[in-house]
Amino acid sequence: MAQQLRKDSEKIVAGPSLAQLAKQRIESAILAGDFFPGQRLIEDRLCEELGVSRPPIREALKELELAGLVRHIPRRGSIVAPMTQHDVYEIVTLRHELEQMALRLALPSPDPERLARCEAALGVMEGIASTGDEAGMARAGFEFHIAIAGLAGHQRLENTYRAMAMQLQLCMAMNNKARRELEDLHGNLARHQELFDVVSRGDYEEAMAAVEGHGHYTFLVAAVDQLDGASPESRQWLEHIRNKAADPTD
Repeated sequence: MAQQLRKDSEKIVAGPSLAQLAKQRIESAILAGDFFPGQRLIEDRLCEELGVSRPPIREALKELELAGLVRHIPRRGSIVAPMTQHDVYEIVTLRHELEQMALRLALPSPDPERLARCEAALGVMEGIASTGDEAGMARAGFEFHIAIAGLAGHQRLENTYRAMAMQLQLCMAMNNKARRELEDLHGNLARHQELFDVVSRGDYEEAMAAVEGHGHYTFLVAAVDQLDGASPESRQWLEHIRNKAADPTD
């Protein structure tokens, strides 16, 4: 009878494949804002920059397509998931309404366990701030905002927020890129810490003012014109946002 390995022997765990590593690098570049929605992902360039052959790149792009970050266009290749100006209008206004509803339900006495979840998300952001990992900060920032939505204890509200995960993260990526000259990752962390501190105090009006001034609209002023697909609704809304940014007292 063949001798068996001891029960406490460690199982052999394969390391990440080249395709997985390529996927991580491309995803990080997208979430860091290095690629714009709708921008073409040129396979030859990705192969050269990542130092791998075409098959791992193609597998990575297929996985990113399944995740919703990439779209394959026949005879054109892969592009970052496209987004129109009207898409941004719908995403950002829905996000605002969900956060407003969450804070209205949660305040003035936010649940301590739910606040602890927000604080834990801030802890993750703090750990990332010194690494320079912009994509990691984008992911952690999204989890922080999910936790803010979770303050309401309203699962359907949180599920609706999370259903927009990739679209919101693409908006956050554009915003983080637009804010690079205004703040580093430590500044990003401080901005989220300030929002948490205000929400923790429990005053709804103060919390909503903090949400309005959180800085997540920067890309609407700086970058959204690079997107196609404006609509009468999005034009009117963007004009209002930009007028408000030009005159905060308005």
